[in-house]
Amino acid sequence: MDLSNHLASHFEDNIVATRSSMEALAEPLSQAIELCFGCVTNNAKILACGNGGSAADAQHFIAELVGRFERDRLPLAGVALNTDTSIMTAVGNDYGFEQIFSRQVSALGQPSDVLVAISTSGNSANVMLAIEAAHEREMRVIALTGKGGGQIKDMLLDNDIHLCVPHDRTMRIQEVHILLLHILCDGIDILLLGDPA
Repeated sequence: MDLSNHLASHFEDNIVATRSSMEALAEPLSQAIELCFGCVTNNAKILACGNGGSAADAQHFIAELVGRFERDRLPLAGVALNTDTSIMTAVGNDYGFEQIFSRQVSALGQPSDVLVAISTSGNSANVMLAIEAAHEREMRVIALTGKGGGQIKDMLLDNDIHLCVPHDRTMRIQEVHILLLHILCDGIDILLLGDPA
């Protein structure tokens, strides 16, 4: 095997995934930025969740909100639901792993809040239950998925936003997800602080 060619194929595949996502997701991504901006500027908060690499993405996204992205600004309200090990292990032990996020959404979520639900397959049971809990709390949902959207695609309401990466390979979906989250952060900052250029 030619390792150099193999490595180059990853870059090429990433470029294809990113370009197809740009074409497919520009409009819903703009809507997601507006939704998040409205949320954080109206004394509401963003809740985010995911498993594995998606958990890391949720935590990363919330860190950019509470800390900062590229420019100094006031902290924005956000909570990553996959970071409190005491809550997750207690709920997982007492109610089952599928409810580790939904219990927190039910406890913390308010109608003006937004849930950012991340699942590369669109079929993560605990993320799906979190979406159900968000709907019960009259929250809007931004779902980041791939592989056609899975079951989550059919759960979303008309006022929810679906950012489904048009790719089937998990690593490519995850790469685009972090790009989408960075664009969300940048878009929020532009609406808050103006265009840096």
